Amino acid sequence: MRRILAMIMAMLMMLSLCACGASEEAPAASPAAPAEEAAPAEVVEVADIATGVEDGVLTVGMECAYAPYNWTQMDDSNGAVPIANNPGSYANGYDVMIAKRICEANGWELEVMAIGWDGLVPALNAGQLDAVIAGQSMTEERMAEVDMAGPYFYASIVCVTQADNELASATGISQLSGACTAQTGTIWYDSCLPQIEGAELMPASETAPAMIMAVTSGTVDYICTDMPTAMGACATYDNLVLLDFTGSDDNFDVDEGEINIGISVVKGNSFLLDAMNAVLSEMSVDDFNNLMDEAIAVQPEI
Repeated sequence: MRRILAMIMAMLMMLSLCACGASEEAPAASPAAPAEEAAPAEVVEVADIATGVEDGVLTVGMECAYAPYNWTQMDDSNGAVPIANNPGSYANGYDVMIAKRICEANGWELEVMAIGWDGLVPALNAGQLDAVIAGQSMTEERMAEVDMAGPYFYASIVCVTQADNELASATGISQLSGACTAQTGTIWYDSCLPQIEGAELMPASETAPAMIMAVTSGTVDYICTDMPTAMGACATYDNLVLLDFTGSDDNFDVDEGEINIGISVVKGNSFLLDAMNAVLSEMSVDDFNNLMDEAIAVQPEI
């Protein structure tokens, strides 16, 4: 009996050792598991970056200080929308009108964020915005940083001076002289004004209103800007006149991208790019001009 019991005990010990061996080897079979679990999370993350509107809200950045493209007002009159990061204030203007059309066509809600001109593209690329609709020219330099839908407006380059200034009768840029400025970070300041021989280039204005104030106050003799901004300024201040040299050989030398106005999205976001271009392609130059006229008609004093 003792021998039998000893044999039984030996067998039980062997079985126990086998069981322990199996449990120690089990982890060796699982190295591939982490890779299989990580894959779905990466796919979701890429999808989020690719669209930006999974929540049904299109977040658009603009200065809200660049009439008639965009401005700030204190009520929702004339179709203005709330500014998300400036409670109690509302955004309106041509850019808001275009943004609303894009949202209506795609069933999205519109959210507007007020951001300074130089901060718009950085905010977009940082993921704070889905798009920038802010009167940006479609230059090669800008399109190296972002993808752009459009154009959603064609804006010729012009100058503005006071009606009683001797420059008011100028018929070309060769007849311009004296102090001048334009808004910082624009082709007006960086490439157009330097084309005027003998121009006294003053420091760039931080905003469009500051630029316009420089000419209305007599701080400078003239400013360089695009047609809509000039029209808006002249509609507000009756002492200003617009100098348009379009069609003349004595005009600013600009390429098509510098007068085409587009919408910025993060590079590679083909979903938003295609969705926006689909809406803009249904609009004609007359549609753009008529909408801009509406914006100029309801803009507040700059």
